Amino acid sequence: MTSRGAKYWNSGAIPLIAPDILGNIITEVADIALVVTEQGKILSVLVNPDNPAFKPIEKYEGRDIRQALAIESAEKFDARMAEFLAGQTLRRGVELNHADDGGMWSFPVRYSFHQIGPDGAILLLGRDLRPVAEMQQQLVNAQLALERDYEAQRESDTRFRVMMESTREPIVFVSLQSGQVTEANSAAAELLGVDETALIGKSFSPEFELRERGDLIEALSSAAMTDRSSPVSVTLRKGGAQLHMTPTLFRAAGQRLLMCRIEPEDEHAVQADGLSRNLNALYEQGPDAIVFADSDGSILSANDGFLSLIDTAHDLNVKGRSLADYLQRGSVDLKVMIDNAARSGRMRMFPTKISGAFGGPRSVEIAITSLDAGGERIFGFLIRDVSRMDQVRPVNAPVTDDNVRSVMELVGSAALKEIVAETTNVVERMCIETAVELTMNNRVAAAEMLGLSRQSLYVKLRKYGLLSRDEPES
Repeated sequence: MTSRGAKYWNSGAIPLIAPDILGNIITEVADIALVVTEQGKILSVLVNPDNPAFKPIEKYEGRDIRQALAIESAEKFDARMAEFLAGQTLRRGVELNHADDGGMWSFPVRYSFHQIGPDGAILLLGRDLRPVAEMQQQLVNAQLALERDYEAQRESDTRFRVMMESTREPIVFVSLQSGQVTEANSAAAELLGVDETALIGKSFSPEFELRERGDLIEALSSAAMTDRSSPVSVTLRKGGAQLHMTPTLFRAAGQRLLMCRIEPEDEHAVQADGLSRNLNALYEQGPDAIVFADSDGSILSANDGFLSLIDTAHDLNVKGRSLADYLQRGSVDLKVMIDNAARSGRMRMFPTKISGAFGGPRSVEIAITSLDAGGERIFGFLIRDVSRMDQVRPVNAPVTDDNVRSVMELVGSAALKEIVAETTNVVERMCIETAVELTMNNRVAAAEMLGLSRQSLYVKLRKYGLLSRDEPES
């Protein structure tokens, strides 16, 4: 009760509220509020301050609400207004899309109808449906993406199964963690003497006996990690057939799997002819280091001879690294070898030094060959350790009659000092010409190869007339 004795609440009814306060209350409980006549004329527009996007509707005050609605929403408004005026209780709101004629703005709103006075004014309280529409659109997009992924997976699965069944080579996929068969083709099931459906999900090891003691999965995993072409020899328990399995290790969906290609021992012997076996044995057991690298010098594979040369335990430690990391002059030596091998197909006896992470540098001679491997150019490096030869070679190489004849002719015509200086100049010029030729006229690489600064090299090039006349001196 007030000081004057009036009550705020009379039998549960809400007392009169000041218009400005009522407007604030309406904008707080609704995103937008419209006061319209029974004919649809907009008398007032109240917009929530947190939704300024509804401001364009304010210009429609005094105009028909249908002008601010999409065509389909205008028909929906007329139908719902007729129901409201007929006294029907509207238990759910009506969703209307506001849009201007130019298509500059558009947004959906859910309105509820309320009678607010005897003069026929109707209050429409609206709730912004854009967050709901955005969420619905995201759900639709997510569903479409899932369907596309599902179709792509089905297509990939179909291609995979067609490929598995069309190949005559027995192939089995084995989980490295559980040791169970995840996939197998009919050729593998026939070779193993079991039904294809019974093979999937079954442990793989009990089907075989290793020729050497040890677990089959461990042996396959070790063979796959070494990246060597030598297969694992096993004996089939059913029938005792001798088989060779070549494993490939990969990861899919966070699980490590082995793809095992199986072939009988007799077929393996036929496929691996004498030359292939000899080359493989030379690579595996040869005393010289053999390295295969791509055009950038990244190591693709290396034999035990190279691992022993650089004192490295496993080839996984060198795969992917640049061969320049182990050369004395690094990328300079590597570029000289690759450029010359790419130009002429091969390069013989390139002398340099090589060292690993722990051992000191060793003198080596490298022969390089350019190879065409499936459309890609790779390079084979045959590296021979000549550090022992350095110890037995004489410090001064023997001088032959041909080498000294030209020097002897100078005796009597020039002083000894001049003869020695002239001989030194000849040797120096030959060395500079050789370095420039090996580096394909790369002055920076030639200077580093000769142990000179770049400026000193240019001085000597100018001294011996080896600079082109049209070439700038830098």
